[in-house]
Amino acid sequence: MLFYRFIRVFTVTFVAIINGRVTYLHKERLPKNENYVLVGPHRSWWDPVWYAMAAYPKRFIFMAKKELFKNPALRALITTLGAFPVDRRNVGTDTIKYPVNELKNGNRSLIMFPTGSRHSQKLKSGSILIAKLSKKPIVPAVYQGPVKFSHLFKRNNTTINFGEPIVIDPRARLTDEKIAEYNQKIQESFDALDKEIDPNWVYIDPKAQKK
Repeated sequence: MLFYRFIRVFTVTFVAIINGRVTYLHKERLPKNENYVLVGPHRSWWDPVWYAMAAYPKRFIFMAKKELFKNPALRALITTLGAFPVDRRNVGTDTIKYPVNELKNGNRSLIMFPTGSRHSQKLKSGSILIAKLSKKPIVPAVYQGPVKFSHLFKRNNTTINFGEPIVIDPRARLTDEKIAEYNQKIQESFDALDKEIDPNWVYIDPKAQKK
C-alpha cells in the first residue's frame, strides 16, 4: 500500500511536469462503498494510469498481456500496481475468476477496456460477464488527451470524465441480444461523456494515421 501511494505521488508529479493540467469530472458518480468495473475506450497505452489516478483513493487491478511479465523487474512493478497476466489469444476461465473474486471479496476495483485494443472500436462482452458474476456495477469513463507519447510533452490539457453506473442484472441470461443491449448502453455513455468534455473532439487512432 505504501509503495502504491509513492508511485501515485511520483506519477502525478511527473505527469503535471510534462503534460500540464489534468481535470477530473464527476467523481461523485463513482460508487463510494463498493467495488466496481471501470470501463473506458482504450485510447493510449497509459490510460489505465490516468483512470487509476483519477479515481484515487480507490485501488484497482487491471489486465495486462502476459508478455509484459517475462521481465522480472517489470513483473514485480506492475504486479505491485495491480496488474495480472492475460493470454489474449487464449482467454481461459482463470482470467475471469481472478477479477470476479477480487471484486466480490477484496478491496480493489477493476479497470477494463471493452474493445480490448487501442486499434478497435468494437465492444466485447468481458466486462459485462465479470460485472454480472461479481454483482458489481459498470462505471463508464472517457479519457481525452494525448494519444501519442510525443504529445505528452506538448502540455495539452487532459480530462477524465466519469459516467453514471450501469447495473447488470445478475439473473438475466447473457444472450447475444442482451450483450448487444448492454454494449449499446456503454457506448452511448462513452459518447455522452465525450460530448460533455468537448462536442467536437474525435479520437483518431495513431496506427490508422500511419497508413
